[in-house]
Amino acid sequence: MQACTGAATPKIMGSIQYPCTKISINPTNCSLKGSNNLSFTDNSIKISKPISRFSFVSNSLVTGRPPSSVSVPAPGVQDDLSSFEDNELSDADPEVYNIIGKEKDRQFRSLELIASENFTSKAVMEAVGSCLTNKYSEGLPGKRYYGGNEHIDELETLCQQRALEAFHLDGQKWGVNVQPLSGSPANFEVYTALLNPHDRIMGLDLPHGGHLSHGFMTPKRRVSGTSIYFESMPYRLDESTGLIDYDMLEKTATLFRPKLIIAGASAYPRDFDYPRMRKIADAVGAFLMMDMAHISGLVAASVVGNPFEYCDVVTTTTHKSLRGPRGGMIFYKKDTIFGVDLESAINNAVFPGLQGGPHNHTIGGLAVCLKYAQSPEFKAYQNNVVSNCRALASRLVELGYKLVSGGSDNHLVLVDLRPLGTDGARVEKILDMASITLNKNSVPGDKSALVPGGIRIGAPAMTTRGFKESEFVATADFIHEGVQLTLEANKLIPKTKLQEFLKFVASPDFPLRDRLLDLQRRVEVLTTQFPLPGL
Repeated sequence: MQACTGAATPKIMGSIQYPCTKISINPTNCSLKGSNNLSFTDNSIKISKPISRFSFVSNSLVTGRPPSSVSVPAPGVQDDLSSFEDNELSDADPEVYNIIGKEKDRQFRSLELIASENFTSKAVMEAVGSCLTNKYSEGLPGKRYYGGNEHIDELETLCQQRALEAFHLDGQKWGVNVQPLSGSPANFEVYTALLNPHDRIMGLDLPHGGHLSHGFMTPKRRVSGTSIYFESMPYRLDESTGLIDYDMLEKTATLFRPKLIIAGASAYPRDFDYPRMRKIADAVGAFLMMDMAHISGLVAASVVGNPFEYCDVVTTTTHKSLRGPRGGMIFYKKDTIFGVDLESAINNAVFPGLQGGPHNHTIGGLAVCLKYAQSPEFKAYQNNVVSNCRALASRLVELGYKLVSGGSDNHLVLVDLRPLGTDGARVEKILDMASITLNKNSVPGDKSALVPGGIRIGAPAMTTRGFKESEFVATADFIHEGVQLTLEANKLIPKTKLQEFLKFVASPDFPLRDRLLDLQRRVEVLTTQFPLPGL
């Protein structure tokens, strides 16, 4: 990269602009006393021979290379074992480099159908892999514990503004904290802000599509930390319809008197009735919170219902349908509700309550993601996610599968395999061996989360890679073929425990190996026609 030759002239490195200052090299200037390598006068710099093995990687945001052709050595470091040798990953750690390469190849070849996964952009990865990771910045913009945060403040403020804009929110009425490390920490930070220990909460039961962080517990064990510190009562689906039983939720809430009702799910293929939930919350004097982690991209694009019209607090991850880095956000009304100032309570719960310094590199990537989330292309993508998922669901129904709720309004389908006499764990393994990646999942009525009766299939990731409805119809056919192989394998080794089944199908003598390899080959012929974003 050429040196800058004019004050405040922007030079472009990738998609990020840096202001350039004039640097002149003048060997006649006076030397700074005590320095054997650098001489300074006014804005001039004289560079003598380097004595360190440290050098900047050319044109690299990761190492923080300044916008100049001059490589500045670290002064005063002897050329010994204590010097900092800043190598590329392939040289510094070939073992990790090779593992990353194998994972990149797996992602490229696989039919990636896990509903909580997506492929983020090169621009997001560039921000996440930048010098932002070096800075400590405990606190909020303008209120930091450390100095040197003027640019971090600018970045976080920009991220907050873009978050409100992406979800069409009035900054006079809503605020947002972009520091949560992910979705579960964001949820617990809300609980810490709004509740006292052992206050009562209600969330969708995990076997009925809910999330661990919404208070899951069993008769023998409080599984989630939420259920350890707060008293949890689940609401459930009507098993005859696969839809949330709002009538039972209302009856239970009237008796249980929760202080917080949580909407949101990790495996619910339908939209939520926010007006009904608001009415129930008001009737019992409860806060209403929405965890939109799975559907935040759909909400931003206005292709599903809007929780902000009815909820007091909305949380989300940022790496699922929103297609950003792995982080979280908390949106809150700028109101005092039930005596709680939501803004100060939530911000204090994040820091210093439950977190230390924010991950500024993640906030940088999130800002990039939120800018794209306001584009027409992003809205078109989210519409494609929904239409692709419906095409997948329709084809699975044609093939005879039972879907929880009978279909989908969002980005995922939940398949009940119990009528076929198998389970999600066995099907997940067979499909994984054929380069089809999805996850086993509980369905209503399940007794075990380790050997559940269903599989969850999501559309966001492959839609990002360019799949349309025809490819998702083909995807349903591939899944069906894998399920049929699972049923045949079950007959070959009947009435065995899961671990024995997994060992059997992984053995070199597995009788169905050739057919499984043929399925894998055909899957990879399809997937490798579509590019892998960001890599």
